[in-house]
Amino acid sequence: MNIRLYNARILTMEKGIPIFFGEVWIKNEKIVYIGETDKMEAFWKDVGDYLHWDKEIDCEGNLLMPGFKNAHTHSGMTFLRSYADDLPLQKWLKEKVFPMEAKIAKEDLYYFVKLAVLEYLTSGITTIFDMYLAPDITARACMDMGMRCVLASGLNDFTSSISEMAEQYSRWNSTSPLIRYHLGFHAEYTCSKQLLMQLASLAHHLQAPVYAHMNETLDEVKECKRKYGMTPAVFLDSLGLFRFGGGGYHCIHMSEEDMNIFIKRGMYVITNPASNMKLASGIAPIKDFLDRSIPVAIGTDGPASNNCLDMFREMFLVSGLSRLKEQDAAGIEAGEVLKMATVNGARAMHLKDAEVLREGKLADIIMIDLNQPNMHPVHNIGKNLVYSGSKQNVKMTMVGGRILYMDGKFDVGEEITDIYKESERIVNRLMR
Repeated sequence: MNIRLYNARILTMEKGIPIFFGEVWIKNEKIVYIGETDKMEAFWKDVGDYLHWDKEIDCEGNLLMPGFKNAHTHSGMTFLRSYADDLPLQKWLKEKVFPMEAKIAKEDLYYFVKLAVLEYLTSGITTIFDMYLAPDITARACMDMGMRCVLASGLNDFTSSISEMAEQYSRWNSTSPLIRYHLGFHAEYTCSKQLLMQLASLAHHLQAPVYAHMNETLDEVKECKRKYGMTPAVFLDSLGLFRFGGGGYHCIHMSEEDMNIFIKRGMYVITNPASNMKLASGIAPIKDFLDRSIPVAIGTDGPASNNCLDMFREMFLVSGLSRLKEQDAAGIEAGEVLKMATVNGARAMHLKDAEVLREGKLADIIMIDLNQPNMHPVHNIGKNLVYSGSKQNVKMTMVGGRILYMDGKFDVGEEITDIYKESERIVNRLMR
């Protein structure tokens, strides 16, 4: 489908390019033109003879920008939203989450992933980095809805294996342009040393990055030091897991040695401020990461621990909690937080064709409604997005040139009421 988006403010997220008025032209899943309206005449002469519009949308001065990249989530956990609240992490996992996960059938997760995708779209999220029990189910749900998804294995001693991960790595990196797969494991405390060594061997064979929950709580760090005499990041790196990079989810309680490993291995920190705050795990040292040029991306974490899949709230908390931790009101600039939520998220997932708006890149685009009271006055659109923006400002979410959400309506291949009904039916069965 050929789509023309015109009369728009455009934020490409490319370094040094300010917001400008212009147009974006899309052919199938890619951007074929982006630029100022008064400079497109020459380009039109080259393509105008064969590029015919299936749809033209007047953006009415609203903002087009890259979609947000949710760099850590567990989509299928929507079935636990508001069920396992008001507990610290380890108690939350062992007394609430793990017992319910043991009851649910993997096939049931299909509808809960779909439920999460609906919420992602309303928040302007165009790609998710998902780690959960049934990656095949997550992939199928996302493909059926048109959502871009990067899967990370949640390998652990109880629910998966190295052979299963290797098979999924091969299959999901060659099945659909919407799906990619990275090696990963749940956490040091749910994996034996032998299993982690096997994973390191696979990572070396594939020359692939590895991702995991890491340094999330003080108890996790203390227990790892008791067992191995090292913090989680140091221990895991000693096994060779991060020779080809990767990333850590949460990374709250980080030593200088931990951060040096991230620098040495070119790893990404993926921060999850709302979940960490709700579980009282702590506040990640974002300023320390930035001061050391460690790239930071943002995730919502799962809907059982957050409980909201909202990138606007995460951006505000990244900024606000960091200022509180550092006792510095100057804090992190809004532009840096926007970069974390878009460019850095894509790079953390190794999506090199989805981080900015540019000719030849994927048409993963959102439109922000600036004609809302929280966006006025327009002193600085970037700061408005981070400090006063909300899901109400998401007017359109497009993934791969397909508009999945527009003006409060979804186009995801089925009635959303059917997703709600099936999700409620499954939850009622589990609770019985």
